[in-house]
Amino acid sequence: MEDRSSLTKYAWLSIGAALSTIFLKTLAFLLTGSVGLLSDAAESVVNLIGAIVALIMLTIAARPADESHAYGHSKAEYFSSGIEGVLIVIAAIFIAAAAINRLLNPQPLEEVGIGLVVAVAASAINFFVARVLLRAGKRYKSITLEADAKHLMTDVWTSVGVITAVAAVAITGWLPLDPLIALAVAANILWTAFGLLRRSAQGLMDASLPAEEQAAVVKVLDSYKDQGVVYHALRTRQAASRGFISFHLLVPGLWTVQRGHAMLDQIENEICQVLPGASVTAHLEPLEDPVSFEDKGPNPAHH
Repeated sequence: MEDRSSLTKYAWLSIGAALSTIFLKTLAFLLTGSVGLLSDAAESVVNLIGAIVALIMLTIAARPADESHAYGHSKAEYFSSGIEGVLIVIAAIFIAAAAINRLLNPQPLEEVGIGLVVAVAASAINFFVARVLLRAGKRYKSITLEADAKHLMTDVWTSVGVITAVAAVAITGWLPLDPLIALAVAANILWTAFGLLRRSAQGLMDASLPAEEQAAVVKVLDSYKDQGVVYHALRTRQAASRGFISFHLLVPGLWTVQRGHAMLDQIENEICQVLPGASVTAHLEPLEDPVSFEDKGPNPAHH
């Protein structure tokens, strides 16, 4: 398995971006008095807390397997994305409350020009860091980095909407537009939170590998059928960056154990080539014995 301890540098990058954008967006709010920009600053506070949690969980996930955790600590990443999802919900509630208050008590905006310039600078930082985290998340199959990247991109689009609304208020003078956009921001980030919480729950519940990865495993196994072997009881599960695959391979009873084992090694190596870092467990059985086809596990898949 590749050393994943280096992934913490991306969490530090996210923390730096969050601190910078909190300062800039708070400054933009103080200059303009826009509740939309205040909501944007609140989301950056969530980004900061999420980045700190990500740093902690990435550090835990990088620990090697031990006697108490024979399969490693990779599932710690699901706690990070789950916690970030909960934090986003809290931020959405705060934003909605501030927006409703401003909707009931409209206030004119001030220093809009310089405030928008500061807000644009903060959004540019988030966009750059989000792209870096997303590439790293996909490369290393890290749900923590992907969750952080998607949250930052949500923040970017939120900022675009807020900036547009503040500019529109300055041009039209229609004050309710500012809190209405803030409410739209709250709804948008709630949707992001739902996605993160759903994916975290699936991971903690041992969801199967994505369909395309399962198809890759089936393709490898099917390629050996013309050699007189079959397989069944194929199961997969995802644990953050790691994939786990198990199956039963049925070979002719006249084969030697060495020949069957050699084929299993070859199959496992091919699966690991198409799914780097996967953990493969296989059981060798005689093809002629009817008992070999029995599978008492959950949701058996027969081939």
